[in-house]
Amino acid sequence: QVRLVESGGGQVQAGGSLRLSCAASGRTFSNSVMGWFRQAPGKEREFVAEIRWRSARSYYADSVRGRFAISGDNAKNTTYLQMNSLKPEDTAVYFCATAPETGPYDTWGQGTQVTVSS
Repeated sequence: QVRLVESGGGQVQAGGSLRLSCAASGRTFSNSVMGWFRQAPGKEREFVAEIRWRSARSYYADSVRGRFAISGDNAKNTTYLQMNSLKPEDTAVYFCATAPETGPYDTWGQGTQVTVSS
């Protein structure tokens, strides 16, 4: 059974940085996609970033491009989301998820809270 566990959330002032981690177990992720999503209060869950292990290519939402960076350590089955220049509108619960190379996201972590104060 695949399991994803996020960590690294917290509270930070605007302009600050946080690094989220997502530790995965139960499946080899070398041919998979790892992604980060977030959900703010009263809003729908939205895509933040993803990385494709096979090609090592990454993709970002327009709202975070240039400020966030997704990376991974295949040997540790861990994905990271480095978040810089944080804004109050980045406040949300952040979830990591995984998907097969071609297919929808099918496994989700429990989420970690990120709060950015102005």
